[in-house]
Amino acid sequence: MNQTHEQWVYHSHNLADTEALASALALQAHPGMVIALDGDLGAGKTAFSQKFARHLGIRDVVSSPTFTLIKEYEGRLPLYHMDVYRISLEEADELGLEEYFYGAGVSLVEWSSIIPELLPQEHLHVQIETTGLEDRTITLDGYGEVYAALCRQFRQNGVIG
Repeated sequence: MNQTHEQWVYHSHNLADTEALASALALQAHPGMVIALDGDLGAGKTAFSQKFARHLGIRDVVSSPTFTLIKEYEGRLPLYHMDVYRISLEEADELGLEEYFYGAGVSLVEWSSIIPELLPQEHLHVQIETTGLEDRTITLDGYGEVYAALCRQFRQNGVIG
């Protein structure tokens, strides 16, 4: 299991900076893309998801799917927005997430650290850390060549949204 891994750290000073990153990621979105999203309560996971969805061409209001677990949206690509905060690994396993992960759209999984065993080996992990009132440190870990290349691209060129 010798998998390619690259990391890139982005410093966001406000919501506009976070949106720039979300926009840049949405431009790179492809069918079967999996974004695992983690961070403390209030760190900005849902705000990041909303901005990502907007730049994926989704016009619907994107809200946290905490109680519905999975919400589907139509844009340039389908978006499968998941929130696994309130379920166990066993319950998540019964949802058939593989169908989403390997489907025609982008899977964005909030609280993904609850289900690491269910995530595809190749995915992009986004960790949002609160470092100030509006400041966030956003760490991207690309697992697999496609996602590692994305991190290398951001490291070399910055965020161009």
